Amino acid sequence: MVERIINKTLTSTKGFENLYPFESKFANINGHELHYVDEGKGRPVVMVHGNPTWSFYFRNIIKTVSKKSRAIAFDHIGCGFSDKPDTRCYNYTLSSRVKDLETFINSLNLDEKINLIVHDWGGMIGLAWAVDNLDLVDKIIITNTAGFFLPQEKKFPKRLGLLKYFRFFAIPAVLGLNIFAKGALYLASQKGLSKEVKKGLTEPYNSWKNRIATLKFVQDIPISDKDQSYKIVDHVQHQLKRLDQSRLMFLWGAKDFVFDLAFLNEFKRRFPQAVTHVFHDAGHYLFEDKPDETSQLIAKFLNR
Repeated sequence: MVERIINKTLTSTKGFENLYPFESKFANINGHELHYVDEGKGRPVVMVHGNPTWSFYFRNIIKTVSKKSRAIAFDHIGCGFSDKPDTRCYNYTLSSRVKDLETFINSLNLDEKINLIVHDWGGMIGLAWAVDNLDLVDKIIITNTAGFFLPQEKKFPKRLGLLKYFRFFAIPAVLGLNIFAKGALYLASQKGLSKEVKKGLTEPYNSWKNRIATLKFVQDIPISDKDQSYKIVDHVQHQLKRLDQSRLMFLWGAKDFVFDLAFLNEFKRRFPQAVTHVFHDAGHYLFEDKPDETSQLIAKFLNR
């Protein structure tokens, strides 16, 4: 196992190792190897990424937070350096993701309350776990995501609709051309990403087989009660009120092409007193557009 981890780490970070200088660790989660990094000591801070990112997206947060806390960032099954099983071996649904998160957290044997940082699909996954484990949760930092169905004034984006409903288009486009991960490099950031960062974000999704999670995340977005994950989202949106808004912080890139200010406004309607910071010149990849500012705000909130 040690040899496997060393070889996997050395080959996988080629081209962006200076940006992601962390020791790779692996946990067996329900029969699959889940990759994570665990840096620093102190209060645990668990970071939950979305689609099509992985723990690399949190690299600047890890470097800052790990100075005073235990920064833990993992890759969902099918993402990053975690195993990428086919659909016969793994059910790529929200239910599986929440169970994976619960199993992973339990495996860490933490003896302190957990702080969460959630983004994109990681928001729904992390909040689904949090609302049913309030006794284990300290603070939650929420950025460009949702904890509910589409706000009333929003319509499901046509680009996502093509990938969710039209398999004849989605399979060659996402699995073959990697259009989702590559497209996000340009749509999700406002400042423009360096060649090294682009490689870091997309390297784990370098083949047809390795892009299965990217497609399944989109196909699993619940829009109607016929969708498999509908009941979980419905449960979360009704249980959000149980969260203590004094322990919440919202960080938002206003130019997000999906999770725009309508989503933040819905969160603020539910949690009007929560700490909120809006970046009007940042997009969906907020931590890429504003790495220093967001890292410092997170560290300050956690240490408050």
